[in-house]
Amino acid sequence: MKIDRIHHYNIRCAPGDMEPIEKFYGEVLGFRKGYRPNFPNPGIWLYLDDHPILHVSARCVEGFLQEKHHGSVDHIAFQSRGADEFTAKLERMNIPHERQNVPEAGYQIFLRDPVGTLLEFNFPQHEAPAAVGSGTLAPRQTAIAR
Repeated sequence: MKIDRIHHYNIRCAPGDMEPIEKFYGEVLGFRKGYRPNFPNPGIWLYLDDHPILHVSARCVEGFLQEKHHGSVDHIAFQSRGADEFTAKLERMNIPHERQNVPEAGYQIFLRDPVGTLLEFNFPQHEAPAAVGSGTLAPRQTAIAR
C-alpha cells in the first residue's frame, strides 16, 4: 500500500457551526461548497478544485449515537506553497496564527478554524523567514491558544 495524499477529513460540529466553518475555509483556503450525497444527517462538503477534501457533518443528531462521536481530530496538515502570501492574508484577516521553522521538516504555520480544529501548513524550507527561529514557535501578537 502507498498513501499519496490526504483524501478528505471530516469535522463534526454543531449544526449552527456549519456556516462559520464554510465561510472560514472558503475565505482562508479557497474551499467551496459542492455536491454531497443525501445522507440522513446535516452536513456540507467543501471542495478544493474538483475534490471534496473537507466533509463537515452535524454531531449528536437524532438517530446517531452521541457516544460514538467525540470530535477527536487533533490537527490536519497540508503540504503548501506561498508562505509569505498566506501569512499576509492571515494578518489582513486578523486570524491568530503561530509560525515554526523546523529545518528537518520545513517551515510551518498553525491556526485554528472556528470550532477549534488545529490546522498545520507545511512549506518548503526556503520559504522560512529569517525572523522565525529554527525549531521554535515564534511568539506572535496574534498567537493561537494551545
